[in-house]
Order: sequence, then C-alpha cells, then structure tokens
Amino acid sequence: MQFLRGDLSGQRDPIRPPWSLPEPDFIDKCNLCADCVPACEYELIKIGRGGYPEIDFSRGGCDFCADCVTVCKPGAIRRESDAAPWTLKATILDSCLSVNAVICRSCGEACEQEAIRFKLEVGGIARPLLDLDRCNGCGECFTVCPDNSVQIAAAETREKAA
Repeated sequence: MQFLRGDLSGQRDPIRPPWSLPEPDFIDKCNLCADCVPACEYELIKIGRGGYPEIDFSRGGCDFCADCVTVCKPGAIRRESDAAPWTLKATILDSCLSVNAVICRSCGEACEQEAIRFKLEVGGIARPLLDLDRCNGCGECFTVCPDNSVQIAAAETREKAA
C-alpha cells in the first residue's frame, strides 16, 4: 500500500518507538490504536505516515521508560528480556558549530551516556568524538543541537550512507 501514498524516495524510514518489532512486522501488528502516543510522558511519539506511531526527537530524548511497551496490546512494541530498545546511533555532521571553531558543547553536556566528548585541535577547534559503543540513540544530543548537526539513525541506515 505504500505506493498509494506517493513517491517517498529519498525519505528515511520513520523511527518507531523503542522495542518496536522490525518494520514489516510492526506494520503488520500495529492496529493504529495510538495508545502509545499519550503513554509517552515526553510526547516523543507522534502519529506519522499512514497513521503509524513514530518518534520525533525534536521534542526531546527518550528515557526508555517502556510505557509505550506496556500499553501496546497488539504487541507491535514488545520488550524481550534484555533486548536493546533499538539500533539507533547518533552521527555528528561536519556542519557542527564546534567543528567550525564556534564554541558549543551542547550535545556532550546533554549526553548522560557520556558518548560524546571533545578533543581540542590546532586552530581552536574542539572536535566532537562520538563513542558508538556508549551511544544508546536516546536523541538527547539531537534535541539540544542549535544547528541540526546531529542525526539519529539505525545502524543499518548509517552503514548504507557510509
């Protein structure tokens, strides 16, 4: 049915709530009830394309409270034991203020995982260093970036872009 929604080439796959099933299974299981939307205390879950829930990091970062899992009766969002909430990771673009010799460390200050630190280089540039092993894809760094130089994407998407 996606072809009926027009040409979506170039658009990234939506980011589903944490612990969502893989996309085809999620679409199959989700009954569009939207119970997960009001369950998110930080209002990160919104209704997206086709009426399916997706994450909007412009509203804030996810603290992985799992309230969306609790209310998902059809099981499209399902937490399996110690499973990671998703494969999302941050990327810091070359447009980053700090990379361009403007003092900014907003992303590093917001990162509770301490996945972003800064290395001072010649010329007064403090280059952000991202530790992908520590990054949990929560989106806090995206939310606070003043020039939209942080992207959050699934590991598979990041590998395709590289």
